Amino acid sequence: MTTDMDRHFTMGALVRYTLPSICMVIFMSIYGVVDGLFVSNFAGTTAFAAVNLIMPFIMILATCGSMIGTGGSALVGKTRGEGDDARANALFSEFVIAAAAIGTALAIVGAVFMPTVAQALGASGDMLDLAVAYGRICMISLPCFILQYAFQILFVTAGKPKLGFGVIVVAGVANIVLDALLVGLFGWGVKGAAIATVISEFIGGLVPMVYFLRKNSSYLRLGKPAGDARALGAACVNGSSEMVSGITSSVVSMLYNLQLLAFAGEAGVAAYGVIMYVFMIFSAIYIGFTFACEPLISYQYGARRTNEVSSLLQKSLAFTAIAGAAMFLLAQATAPVVAATFVGYDPELAVLTEHGFRIYSFAFLLMGVNIFASGFFTALNNGKVSAIISFLRTLIFETSTVMLLPLVLGLDGVWMAVDVAEIAALAVSAGFLVALRSAYGYKLRP
Repeated sequence: MTTDMDRHFTMGALVRYTLPSICMVIFMSIYGVVDGLFVSNFAGTTAFAAVNLIMPFIMILATCGSMIGTGGSALVGKTRGEGDDARANALFSEFVIAAAAIGTALAIVGAVFMPTVAQALGASGDMLDLAVAYGRICMISLPCFILQYAFQILFVTAGKPKLGFGVIVVAGVANIVLDALLVGLFGWGVKGAAIATVISEFIGGLVPMVYFLRKNSSYLRLGKPAGDARALGAACVNGSSEMVSGITSSVVSMLYNLQLLAFAGEAGVAAYGVIMYVFMIFSAIYIGFTFACEPLISYQYGARRTNEVSSLLQKSLAFTAIAGAAMFLLAQATAPVVAATFVGYDPELAVLTEHGFRIYSFAFLLMGVNIFASGFFTALNNGKVSAIISFLRTLIFETSTVMLLPLVLGLDGVWMAVDVAEIAALAVSAGFLVALRSAYGYKLRP
């Protein structure tokens, strides 16, 4: 069934509509979580730290998938809202081809420079060898990983969020089963975890490609590309906020690892890895919700229905506030369980992980509004404002806090950095939402 965007969404309808996308992004996040869970319990702390050390670099390379997916989705959705379905399909085809080509080029670059990057991030000895081995194997499926990121957003624009969720579920289950076999049963360590990830990413990237190449019941189909370099550039600029967010988040993760190596050694990096796995799943709720809302907002904006844009904005802000409170309480309640699940074999590491997670989880209260605010302006095809919010939130605020707070508060300053950064970012997000009301005609209150 193809979902109709040309209608009013109640709060319940909006949650139901976004739920497949939320679940889809959660399953995307599970890839890394499952790898970490099996590597930590079956290969040890050094292998676990190696995977966490190189993962930010892999995610930096994959961010162009989010850039093309979000920026392309906004332009395709706006074009459909204007009534030009033929051009929407041509643009969709161009964006998918571009994602595959860029992914191939980045995979080659990543494989060549993997040892240099791992050394720059502080890896040495066994950790260096393990980090390079994991990273180079993952480069095999990087083009599919990038396509997977793009398709998870474009499935929503195509009116098929449930189908997109189904593809990710299959890929996620494959990853879990293969990790259990290759890492748990056969004892292949980080190489087994990387192979499991590669196979699952091939499923997540190639199955949607086959679907859209065939005649289908969605709003979109792969065919002759538009060949419009200006449109591709506009999509990349508009989606740059998501790429900026992904890159800067990974850069910040690298800084966290460097700080934690200095303050707590390998144990600190391992503890941060556990926290980031949970953070990825929790933030996936906000990201999936935002991804699903963006095509709706773009469509209504293209159709010049400002009342519907206002309605979607108001309901989305309410959702992020309620979800934030729920996630914070859940994090506080489950902190001991999370630590025991990943690093229960080391009591001291488990205590360190639980303590850091409790402090870090305050960020869940605010980050949803900041993620949605950036996505909202992407949906309005205002990539500049969207990029400013993302850039300040992750690179400027969090980089500053993670470097400065430990000088005063020690290790607790590392865990608290994200909380202070989200508070500062909330002020920026609120400022733009208020200042640009007249320019776009939306209302913040019902």
